Amino acid sequence: MASPQSSLSGKVVLVTGAAKRVGRGIALRLAEEGARVAIHYQRSETEARRTAEECGGAELFRANLESVAEIGRMFAELEQRMGRLDGLVNNAARFTRFDPLDITEKDWDFIHSVNLKAVFFCCQNATRLMRKSGGGRIVNLSSLGGIRPWAEHAHYCSSKAGVIMLTRALAKAFAPHITVNSVAPGVIPFEDIDERGKQLIAVTPAGRGGTPAEIADAVVYFLKASEFVTGQILAVDGGLSQR
Repeated sequence: MASPQSSLSGKVVLVTGAAKRVGRGIALRLAEEGARVAIHYQRSETEARRTAEECGGAELFRANLESVAEIGRMFAELEQRMGRLDGLVNNAARFTRFDPLDITEKDWDFIHSVNLKAVFFCCQNATRLMRKSGGGRIVNLSSLGGIRPWAEHAHYCSSKAGVIMLTRALAKAFAPHITVNSVAPGVIPFEDIDERGKQLIAVTPAGRGGTPAEIADAVVYFLKASEFVTGQILAVDGGLSQR
């Protein structure tokens, strides 16, 4: 995956949290690009199997990303079943809303264990595999919430800001043959969007929310880009981060 605009055909790419929503959209797009998609899920087995079928029979990997041991097991299983790893998309994440004065240690850990800690250990395990075959591409999904502060999402915002800094640090650590970049989505509405999300869409310069396909476009760009593109954060947010 070294040349610019290279094909993803035959490349093994793992997408975490790929059963539903944005992760599903990314997995489907990668399958269209000819990638050998590996779909991670934890609880959403029915949805994961449906996504795998729509990806042409993608491999499924179940793991609780709160557990570093399970992350390690997942990557070992991936190597055994798929032989190599060329790309990782860290999509899995959690989102809750609390007044900062009400956040408990459990609330904090619930978010950070998946949104930040798991991202690091997935990057670590992925890089060990990628180095065996000469290199690869890592794309971490951060968030507009990692760029702009939201008062009732202090724990979430800090986790996603952490993903952005982690991306930059690992881009330096893993260069030159493994790139690490981040896509920061704005509001991507689904059926359960709340009033806060609707308010953000109302002030988005593009005049609408985004789509999983638009996030997938950005992910594919980083997966195809040359080794000269690394440590970058691409906000796909309809201009909302500029307000």
